[in-house]
Amino acid sequence: MLSYWEQQSLINYDHIVIGSGIVGLSTAIELKERYPGASVLVLERGLLPTGASSRNAGFACMGSVTELLDYLYTMTEAEILELYDWRKKGLEKLRNRLGDTNIGYVANGSYELLSQSDIEEGVVEKIEYLNGLLQPITHKPAFKLANDKIEIFGFSTNYTKALIENTCEGELHTGKMLRALMQMALQLGVEIKTGAEVVRFDETERYVSVEIKDNSRNEILALHGDTLSICTNAFTKQLLPEEDVIPGRGQVLITQPIEGLKFKGVYHMDKGYYYFREIDGRVLIGGGRNLDFEAETTTEFALTEQVQIALERKLHEIILPGTPYLIEQRWAGIMAFGKTCSPIVKQFSDKVFGAFRMGGMGVALGSEVGMKLADIVSSR
Repeated sequence: MLSYWEQQSLINYDHIVIGSGIVGLSTAIELKERYPGASVLVLERGLLPTGASSRNAGFACMGSVTELLDYLYTMTEAEILELYDWRKKGLEKLRNRLGDTNIGYVANGSYELLSQSDIEEGVVEKIEYLNGLLQPITHKPAFKLANDKIEIFGFSTNYTKALIENTCEGELHTGKMLRALMQMALQLGVEIKTGAEVVRFDETERYVSVEIKDNSRNEILALHGDTLSICTNAFTKQLLPEEDVIPGRGQVLITQPIEGLKFKGVYHMDKGYYYFREIDGRVLIGGGRNLDFEAETTTEFALTEQVQIALERKLHEIILPGTPYLIEQRWAGIMAFGKTCSPIVKQFSDKVFGAFRMGGMGVALGSEVGMKLADIVSSR
């Protein structure tokens, strides 16, 4: 039951965006910058962004050697180049928009640990091929061997048979980045409503009706927008059930500060299925969904013993051999994948649009994808 005042002033918007993660906020910012006089609303189902935007490892990454080589099984070279270009432009846009200090961006180095099986698969020999493929975008060799640093970093040589340096990646502070995006959106006049779970939408000739579960009034509240942009990544099927979006849970843990930690930067292992980094003198490690794809294809924020044990084993046996540590926190985030690693950015109808399926690369892709979605909305 709405009041007269609510009907007059609080339910109608020019643009409604669902999702307050990196893509949703970037889309809202783009729309508000293009149309300063327009009303732009962001709806978020949780009190904090739901999914992976606030629960990732803070990698400003473009893709490791084994990860990019793995793409060749489902993507063409042209598609990989386009995706890599989107990631590069997205990171540049994010840094230019918010400033490195505000997002905690630094380039402490990025590396990939290669196992014996990686060596046997010829990964080292394929570095030159990837450098040539990516040269039009990177304008420099993206990858080079850095085996001399294996001992310096203290990694186990029983596992680490080679180390590849990625010259195009960095790291950032996920919390600072999201806060900076929110502050920019609010300063521009974007309205953000949290705890607003969208249950359905309906398009009419005049507007898109977006229905939200209002728990305080125990009713469904309908907001109206001239356009609707769905930026819900792993949760997209709840609104667009036909889309090729497969959720993938990423489990993470972080240690207490470790005295004398030998490395900084970000690191990849096993085709990107495992990743770790130094942050504030601690080691953060995540991944392991390849241990049980079926179980980790879920939108449930939970931890599993199998994955957590695997993460700790890699800490103990590969990353910190002989170094004592204590685990301080554990959490999970939900990413979105599909038949290919390319994001979906498209128009669904005259008033409904969407951008989702970031493939675990939302930090890199989010700003560019938000711009491309705003381009489509603006061209209607």
